[in-house]
Amino acid sequence: MKRSETVADTAITLLAERGMRGLTHRAVDEAAGLPPGSTSNLARTRAALLELTLSRLTELEMRALASAYQSEALELSDLPTVMAEALHIQLQDRRRTLARYELALEATRRPELREIYDAAGRRFRDPAVALLAALGSRDPVRHARQLVAFGEGLMFDAIAGAGATPTLNELIEAMRDLLAGMLGTTAPNSPAPSP
Repeated sequence: MKRSETVADTAITLLAERGMRGLTHRAVDEAAGLPPGSTSNLARTRAALLELTLSRLTELEMRALASAYQSEALELSDLPTVMAEALHIQLQDRRRTLARYELALEATRRPELREIYDAAGRRFRDPAVALLAALGSRDPVRHARQLVAFGEGLMFDAIAGAGATPTLNELIEAMRDLLAGMLGTTAPNSPAPSP
């Protein structure tokens, strides 16, 4: 693993465990077992450390969700399960999701981080637009925004809100209902995954 990945992965963990205040260059060095000054040599400023962390987080999330976004021959009946599995993956890694929430809030106060955060978001939204267009959406841009917002709401409720963590089957049912409404179809019945 490259040092930049070690630093960014450690920063993600610190954000999840301690919040934005707990993320310092020194804290990253200590938690990663690196010599003092290692993080500063790699990312001189706090802004640079946040940008490195957000870039790594985006890379990890894209890798984790690759199956949902790289399904070129996806059928409508498969979509609820594929989308639900992507959400389930995000819910299983609370560390990554909590870190992203911390960075999202920080991006509201740092325009330079906002640009990176918004660009990262497009890497997830743009494929959703293309996918929904291919499956017959009459308004794929609006529907993709709603699909992402729905998923974000479910995750926030389960991880930072008062809701319980939904099971994979519950997520599939929720996605069936949402997509049926968006695409004007009867809810597709995809087979439930084996336990």
